[in-house]
Amino acid sequence: SFNSQFLLSTNDKTVKLWKIRDREARAASVMRPTAAMTDGAAAASQLRLPTVEAQPAGVVATPRRVYANAHAYHINSIALNSDGETFFSADDLRINLWNLGISDQSFTIVDIKPANMEELTEVITAAEFHPSHCNVLIYSSSKGTIRLADMRASALCDNHTKLFEEEEDAVQKSFFSEIIASISDVKFSPDGRYIISRDYMTLKLWDVNMENRPVKTIPIHDVLRPKLCELYENDCIFDKFECAVSPDGNSVVTGSYDHNFHIFDRFGKSNTVIEATQVPNKRRMKVPRGAKRSGREDANSIDFAKKMLHLAWHPTQNLIAACAMNNLYIYSA
Repeated sequence: SFNSQFLLSTNDKTVKLWKIRDREARAASVMRPTAAMTDGAAAASQLRLPTVEAQPAGVVATPRRVYANAHAYHINSIALNSDGETFFSADDLRINLWNLGISDQSFTIVDIKPANMEELTEVITAAEFHPSHCNVLIYSSSKGTIRLADMRASALCDNHTKLFEEEEDAVQKSFFSEIIASISDVKFSPDGRYIISRDYMTLKLWDVNMENRPVKTIPIHDVLRPKLCELYENDCIFDKFECAVSPDGNSVVTGSYDHNFHIFDRFGKSNTVIEATQVPNKRRMKVPRGAKRSGREDANSIDFAKKMLHLAWHPTQNLIAACAMNNLYIYSA
């Protein structure tokens, strides 16, 4: 509608559709009688009608629909389809397809819940629709795999069309291997040619036509590898970092600790590290390829309480939204 936009949001188990619009505010001027106006004859000549004055415009969010009662587990992803009519919501075991106009009915398109929950070996961690093909979606798992599904092939997309999985290095295999391999976020590039995935240690770029290994693996937390035991004990190893892609597809952004986030070019050749702070440009570093970040060789200096988990890149502009603690920062990339 005119001068309004719509927003999908979710909490643990309920999705809401909001109408966001600018509202012009107007208020009547306050009429304060003067001393002269208390005299009856003088008051008649000085009588004034209140005037309506424009006030600063404000943003109003109005809930239009509530999509509930379809998830038994916490929702980890919602994605709007390119057809503009449908979206899906994903939890640990299921992905449900909704029509924006129907709030009391959904259709399960992915269901990995086993008949016996003791046989459960993995959960869904993130999901995303293809940017232009309304029938194609991807979803990642806690085992470090990404599945591409085509809704034209079957109503229930448990049988994937493609499986993106990198063979594990036997030399580096440890007790923590499966934990750090769990994918926390997955995104398509704007042209749909590449898939970007984030796990605890790395950011990976996949070609949709090559399933056996990523095109590029960008290390994020290599310096933390000796501290995995400590990170397991304080639960930091389970932190879920998001990633996002620029509108032109040439850059990706992801978060880290110390309220830092990294902006990489698509092939990992450049790395700009920015600290989210209320002091503009307090810390902004460009790290050449292969160089180490000054002061970060010692993992003991990292503040693990300062997590940059949630990030988003504007779909058409070079604007990055970064959430740190209870603050939201907007950066011009």
